Order: sequence, then C-alpha cells, then structure tokens
Amino acid sequence: MKNKILLIILLVSPATLFTQPATQILIKGARVFDGKSTELTKPLNVLVEGNIIKQISSDNIQTNKDALIINGSGKTLMPGLIDAHVHLLFSSVTSEEIFNPEVTQEYLIDKACKGAEEMLLRGFTSIRELGGPSFSVKALIDAGKVKGPRIWPAGAVISQTGGHGDFRTPNEKSRRFFGKASRTEAMGANFIADGVDEVLTATRENLRFGAAFIKIMAGGGIASDYDPIDVTQYTLEEMKAAVNAAEDWGTYVTVHAYTPRAVRRAIEAGVKCIEHGQMLDEETLKLIKEKDIWLSLQTLHFSPHDLEPSRIDKTKPVMEGEPKVWSKAKELGIKLAWGTDFLFEPEENSLQNKIILKLTEWFTPAEILKLITHDNAQLLKLSGLRSPYKGELGVVQEGALADLILVDGDPLKNLSLMTNPDKNFLMIIKDGKVYKNIINK
Repeated sequence: MKNKILLIILLVSPATLFTQPATQILIKGARVFDGKSTELTKPLNVLVEGNIIKQISSDNIQTNKDALIINGSGKTLMPGLIDAHVHLLFSSVTSEEIFNPEVTQEYLIDKACKGAEEMLLRGFTSIRELGGPSFSVKALIDAGKVKGPRIWPAGAVISQTGGHGDFRTPNEKSRRFFGKASRTEAMGANFIADGVDEVLTATRENLRFGAAFIKIMAGGGIASDYDPIDVTQYTLEEMKAAVNAAEDWGTYVTVHAYTPRAVRRAIEAGVKCIEHGQMLDEETLKLIKEKDIWLSLQTLHFSPHDLEPSRIDKTKPVMEGEPKVWSKAKELGIKLAWGTDFLFEPEENSLQNKIILKLTEWFTPAEILKLITHDNAQLLKLSGLRSPYKGELGVVQEGALADLILVDGDPLKNLSLMTNPDKNFLMIIKDGKVYKNIINK
C-alpha cells in the first residue's frame, strides 16, 4: 500500500518531492528608473528569479551557481515599454492583403506573429490590442511558440452598420439582409452589430473567446470609408448593453471617438476609457476628469500630404486638436495613456519608438517614461478579473513581474536613446526570460 501511495504522489505532484532552483539573472551596478520616479537611483543590484524581481539592493546579492550575471555599470534598468493602442494584425499587413480573397488566414497570422516578435525586440513587452483577430497570436506567444509581448486583447471591434468598424468592400452586402458574413467579419476582425440584442451577442462572443476588455466604435474615423469624422455612432441603449455585459464579466468598455457629442454619450453609457479624443473641448475634458475616465491618446505621425485626398479633410481637425487636448488633459490631471495605432502600413512599425519623442512637446523625459511604463500598466489593470496576466507591471520593484530593459546610458538625460532599440537596448527581459542580450558580446 505504501508503494502505491508513493507512486500516486510521484505521478500527480512531482514538484512536491523534487524542486529545482529557479532561473536567476543578476544585474549588477545599474541605475534604475523604477517607473514612477523623476530621477534614477544610485547603482543597485537587481535579482530576477523565475519570472519576478526577487531582490533589489545596494549590497551584494547571493545567487545560485548557474545564475546569469550582467554588468550593468553605466546602464539604466527600466520597465519594459507598454503600447496602449495596437492593432497587431492590421499593423503587420497592408489593406490590399486584408481584402485579397487569395490571401489566407494563415498568411495573415504569420505576418502578425512576425510583427509581434519585432515589437518585443523594440522593447515593448506588453500591448493593449484594440481590435482584430489576435487571440490565436496571443495563444502562440503565451505557449512559447512565438516571441512577442504580453497581449490584452479586445477581440473583434464592434461597430454599427456604416460605422468606423464596417470594413465591407462595396460589393459585400449586409449580413442581416443577405445572410453572408463579410471577409473581415469571418476572420474575426469586426462585428457589425445593430440593436441591443446584436451588441450584447457581439460583446459576449468576444468575452467567450478571451477578450480582456471590449472596444466599440462610438464615432467616425479617419481610416474608414463610409462615416464622416463628425458622426456619432450607437445609441445610448446599445452602448449601455455592451457596458453591462462587460461589467458582468468584471471588465470594461472603451470607445473609439473624437467629438464631444460621441464622447459624452459614451460617458453616459458608462464606458471607462476613450480612445483618441483629439477633437474634444475643455468642457468635455473636464467631464472626463470628473468621472475618472481614462483618455488613451496618440501622437499622430503622418502629414496630411501623405494621405489619400478623401482622408485629408477627415484628418485636419484631428491634427489641429491634438496639441490642445494633450496640453489641457495634462493640466486637468486626466488619467492618460499613450499608444501608436498603426494601420495597414507595416513599414511604419519601425517608428514605434521614434514617435515617443513627440511627447516632449508636453512632458519631461521622466514623465514620458512613466507614461509609457507605469501609467499604461495602470490602464491594463482596468481589465480586472479578465486580465490575462497576474502581477505588477510597469515598475521595477521587488515582487513585480520581470519585464525589463537594460538601456546603454541615461534616457532621462537623453530620451533619444529610446528611439534606437537595436543599438541602445542591450538586454530585453519578458516574464523573466531573456529575449535579447548584446551586453556580453
């Protein structure tokens, strides 16, 4: 009998009998930007054990004999970067590839996987995915089969007919009237949902597949063909339906919206975050502050002259409003997040780090680094029970998850170091695993 019990224990729970020391990484003598401070620390030793930051000390730290020891003298250790507005698949392919019926889903996913690895090697260890078929890519990354950042997915964007998320080509008919889903609906990029019942179903479908939060198109956009930038989308009742369904799952709704009218309706519906908002007036920004709502902004990186003629008029009020909104939102103390929002031009992805410098118009280098690490991490927390990863991110502190970058120099004195990750990011660690290490070469 004793032998049988021992056999059962061995089969069911070997970890209780045989333990191996966790993998350790010791970074010695680096100055630390902890994600929140305005200055770097004095030189410190930082021990990563398993997937967490185990110890931070100015004294010597003991390690096991197999630990990876890194000389961080003259370097800065900081949290991994976080992009709060990414379309992983849509930023990895062109619009022609999306709408080409001969292009397979497998090809598109492969491109997204390649884009995810490149993003991680630019130092972005976490992203908030704002719409598209990203569940399969996330699963591959989490299983260790593909290299990439942590992903908080929204799933398919939810749009009314003729809204910003209605991606149908001119020859694609309405699913409701003709019974056939459009190409992008079939691939999981969007739901075209009208009425409370359809919005509820679309929201619940996303949650069923693992959405960390829900994204609804509440107003017109730049990249869409049918809707002017000024239109308000979805009725109050439709948006409330999505909010209620998301809250039942312990998470929240964010909305794509630019104008005061669209944002005010979304706030009345109970959304917790606004994406974009570059056309907002001061009164609406004050309402956002009063209601303690997040504003997830971007820094536009293109010139109207680079756009198709049909897009120029749409873009103009957004670009004109951007500096005013950043400035006023900071002044009011609104909870701000930053993201890139690249779409359909894969060559733009290399700008992900470079456009960080655009924030210097409104923020100091320390404020910028805090925004793209600690602050963005607080928005990720809004997913609550639906957050796919448990633990503290966006900071360098004991007990936090080990998502780290070792920078060659001091980015608080020279923020441009962040724009050349190939050269200046000597080491990139995500979840305690080293994905890049050129310091010892």
